[in-house]
Amino acid sequence: MATDRQPQHEAVSTGLDGLDRVLDGLRIGDNVVWRVDDIADYRRFVRPFVAAARAQDRSIIYLRFGAHAPLVEPGPGIEVVAIDALRGFEPFTRHVFRLITEHGRGAFYLCDCLSDLLEAWATDHMVGNFFRAICPYLYEMDTVAWFALHPHSHSHTTLSRIRETTQVLIDVRRAGEAVHVQPVKVWQRSSPTMFLPHRQHGTQFVPVVDSSEATRLQALLEEQRPGQPHGRQLLDYWDRLFLAASDALAEGTPAADRARVQDEILRVLIGRDERMLELARRHLGLEELLAIRERMVGSGYIGGKAVGMLLARRILLAQDPQRWRRSLEPHDSHFVGADVYYAYLVHNGWWPRLMRQRTTEGYFDEACSLRRDMLHGEIPPEVRRELERVLDHYGQYPILVRSSSLLEDGFGNAFAGKYESVFCVNQGSPGERLAQLEDAIRRVYASTMSDDALSYRQQRGLMDQEEPMALLLQRVNGRYHGHYYLPDAAGVGVSWNTFVWDGALDPSAGMLRLVLGLGTRAVDRVARDHACVVALDQPERRPFRSPEEAYRYSQHAADVLDIQANREAVVPIQELAEAAPDLPLNLLGEVDREARRRAREQGREERLWRVTFTPLLQRTGFAPLMRDLLKTLEAAYAHPVDVEFTVHLDAEGNAGVNLVQCRPLATLGSDRPVELPGKVDPQRLLFASQGRFMGGNLDLAIDRVIRVDGARYAELPRPQKYAVARLVGALNHQYATPGDCTTLLIGPGRWGTSTPELGVPVRFADIDRVRILVEVADPDAGIVPDLSFGSHFFQDLVEARIAYAALFPAEADCEYHPAWLDRHPAHTPEVDIGDPVDPAVLATVQVHDTRDAALRVVADVVQQRLVCFRAGSTLTGTG
Repeated sequence: MATDRQPQHEAVSTGLDGLDRVLDGLRIGDNVVWRVDDIADYRRFVRPFVAAARAQDRSIIYLRFGAHAPLVEPGPGIEVVAIDALRGFEPFTRHVFRLITEHGRGAFYLCDCLSDLLEAWATDHMVGNFFRAICPYLYEMDTVAWFALHPHSHSHTTLSRIRETTQVLIDVRRAGEAVHVQPVKVWQRSSPTMFLPHRQHGTQFVPVVDSSEATRLQALLEEQRPGQPHGRQLLDYWDRLFLAASDALAEGTPAADRARVQDEILRVLIGRDERMLELARRHLGLEELLAIRERMVGSGYIGGKAVGMLLARRILLAQDPQRWRRSLEPHDSHFVGADVYYAYLVHNGWWPRLMRQRTTEGYFDEACSLRRDMLHGEIPPEVRRELERVLDHYGQYPILVRSSSLLEDGFGNAFAGKYESVFCVNQGSPGERLAQLEDAIRRVYASTMSDDALSYRQQRGLMDQEEPMALLLQRVNGRYHGHYYLPDAAGVGVSWNTFVWDGALDPSAGMLRLVLGLGTRAVDRVARDHACVVALDQPERRPFRSPEEAYRYSQHAADVLDIQANREAVVPIQELAEAAPDLPLNLLGEVDREARRRAREQGREERLWRVTFTPLLQRTGFAPLMRDLLKTLEAAYAHPVDVEFTVHLDAEGNAGVNLVQCRPLATLGSDRPVELPGKVDPQRLLFASQGRFMGGNLDLAIDRVIRVDGARYAELPRPQKYAVARLVGALNHQYATPGDCTTLLIGPGRWGTSTPELGVPVRFADIDRVRILVEVADPDAGIVPDLSFGSHFFQDLVEARIAYAALFPAEADCEYHPAWLDRHPAHTPEVDIGDPVDPAVLATVQVHDTRDAALRVVADVVQQRLVCFRAGSTLTGTG
């Protein structure tokens, strides 16, 4: 074990005088591993050790997790602590780490057989990682700790790692009735006969000094050794599990045996959520599970994103095999198991830091430095070898490295946009491409320590749940257009359209957000650009009131991969049309005839394309195909779903869909009717809008309004705009939950933008406790809300149950009276944002207490009407 610390020479007895002489005694800091074939052979040495330790008034902490009978019973100086390994590697290891910290220096530890952890974790790599994470801390805390394992249950790799880490390693073997011990490693101690087999006679141990006798002894031990069929004892438990799956496919295997093996694999590969497991039982048989294993790097869970993608494909193919084999492109994915994430942390020596980060005090502070270092850690060598195999498979096609954590994309926890996904353009020599892939993996791993991800977990009560990061590696769907690479189109689809903008639309028909090029613009809010929103029951109907508005809220640039520059790029649509003449723009857009006419009048011959997707939606079967896809998945999930996809158009204009993600869709609001007021007295009205609000019926009493003054915000320099965002975040965190103070947050342009000139650049963690979020347009200042329904930003709002509205005061169907707030005195925010707050920033953010003002927000999704007003008398009529 690598350490600069010198061992303490205080003698510690094994409880057997003869064994102490063989080992030259134990030392403070020793981790002692007993390799035994039978737990009884461990127990026979445990009891004298515990008795000797108690005689020295040492405390014994017995970590009880095994399936075997207890090694000792609780008593004076002996504390038995039960730990549930089924909760997962990290909670188990964190529990042990916390115990060591709480008991301090000098306690002694006794552990059950480590091999029993295989039933819970399914791979002995994680047993090795547990040992590597915990033993250095035990050594540092001046303890003595005993462990046992069955050597023939583990791979040579795991046994080697444990040997490297421990201070003392002893084999115990029986030859008939005779018991032999053979020290394999005794750190910084040796003698001429120390590492020979020793036959036990009572408390004495006699070395076997005759080589002939030793050879005969070894032959006898091998004859009676328990083990797997020939060769399998060399395999990881994980590999043996999948060999059992392969065996179970043999003709004549009882259905119950197949189901048992299937369930065993599902629980260590797919996850723990019973709803997802039930779906997997129906749609992922042993053949599909073995196919997943063939495409895995490492072991462990493949994560929610990978599970959702695989389940959705199997559901569709089972529903109508002929149709979906024709319309659904095969996936070409690989899976990096969640165990690799933990191996990365352990390999780089960061486990103690992760344990500090998991405390309340270090939750955010330790994460900051850990995230920086995770961007530069070393990928374990055995993982690098498997990544090389993956790169050989993909050649030089671009790869998308996607987060796929254990809880991600499950029922109730989408983690939408919380973790990174990284494009690898995948150009250069094999070594350069491997370095790019490793950097992408580091970025995704490091994103587990981002403030947004940690705030999301905190808000949803997930801080203590295991959330390891698996990875989904996917070939980027698309084709080469010169030095650009991109799909024809990409998008997001939801089976329940909670964002209907017209009462005539059917929410159950679903909705799409379509973009030309990479799908990043469909899931993110992009400055000055918009996806095409399609209601699948009336795809020709758009949420615009004029041609000018339709142009403003359209796509003006595409995200592509630049093969020459080896990076992502943003290309204006017109420039892309010229650079990629074979791009099927005749189906993705329309020529702007008015712009073409004006160009001709000026003596120019131009074809200016507008990305509308009208030909695709009107002249092909794409809209019905997507509607059926979403409804089929919704029926299988018994819940609305949210999918991501790319589109490939063949020479005849037929659309092939590559389904890259599927998850349960979070919904917001109530289906119960609400009572809208009649025409509200303008003196009582803060705002009202026809449409342009998100999801469901609402009736909320507002306790507090936080308002960012648009005119003052526009005058601030960029650093002070970021200070406004920090101030809003501090105000957001004044209350522990949204229910403690129902807050309406209203401000100019786009909340959450990365461009401060377009709105306030808050993170999700800065707004996660407000109840309704309002964006106000100021066209003169170029600040306009982004109605990007279905994006990750809006998924965050829905999951956090934050209502949304966009106000366009210049339009006839919208009213906004900020002067109403002026009649309710604002107070200066009194919060700490780390630095002194500029007076101009304080003046921009106003906080109004409205608990005595009877302020309410009422919305009706059928009438598409939203009103924020002071409850009381209203004018007559329905207004």
